Amino acid sequence: MKVLVIEDERKVVDYLRSGLTEQGWIVDVAMDGEEGAWMAVEYDFDVIVLDVMLPKLDGFGVLRAVRARKETPVIMLTARDRVDDRVHGLRDGADDYLTKPFSFLELVERLRALTRRARAQESTLITVGDLQVDLISRRAMRDGVRLDLTAKEFQLLSVLARRRGEILSKTLITELVWDVNFESNANVVETAIKRLRAKLDGPYAAKLLHTIRGMGYVLEVREDGSPS
Repeated sequence: MKVLVIEDERKVVDYLRSGLTEQGWIVDVAMDGEEGAWMAVEYDFDVIVLDVMLPKLDGFGVLRAVRARKETPVIMLTARDRVDDRVHGLRDGADDYLTKPFSFLELVERLRALTRRARAQESTLITVGDLQVDLISRRAMRDGVRLDLTAKEFQLLSVLARRRGEILSKTLITELVWDVNFESNANVVETAIKRLRAKLDGPYAAKLLHTIRGMGYVLEVREDGSPS
C-alpha cells in the first residue's frame, strides 16, 4: 500500500512515516499544500493523509485539486475540533476525518478501511498460472506451496501481479515498490528481481517472471514456460 502524507509538522511526519513503514506501508511525504497537490495528482497512491493547516495551499485547496482529477481516498487531519471544518472537508470530497491528537492505531484502521472500500471492485486474490497472490493476507503460493517472501519481495510481486502481462520498467518499479523520492541505481531493482525470481521460479520448470531486454520485466504465463 502507498500512502501520501501531506503534513507540515516535522514531528507528526516522522511519527507517521516510522509507524506506517513498520506496518508495511510505502510512505511519501509533502511538507506544503502545493507540493502535496502536485504529488497527489501526478502519482498514484492508495490513500492520502491530508492536514488542513498547510503552508502555500491549505488542505481544502489540496482536496479540491485532487478531486478535480482523481478519486483517491483522503482522510483529513486537523488540530481544530470544529464541526464546520469537518463538514467543509466532507463536502469538498474527503472520505474521513480525524482530529489531532489522534490514536495511531485508529488512523491505521481507518486507512485500511478506506483502501478496502476503494478496492471493493478489485479482486484481492490474483492468479497467474499456478501462482496465487493474496493481497489481504499478504501471502503468495505457487503450486500449493507458500513462498517465503520478505515484505519488500511481496510488495514487488504484488505490483507485478496486479499488472500481469504488462511490461514494467525499472523506473516504474522503483516508484511503485519504493517511493517517488527513492534514489537508486538499476542494481537495486535488478537485485530485488533476482531474489524474487529465485523464490518464485527457481524450483519450477515453468517460469513466470521474465526479463524484456531494454524495457523491463513482466509476470505472465508463457506457453513454452521458457525463461527470458
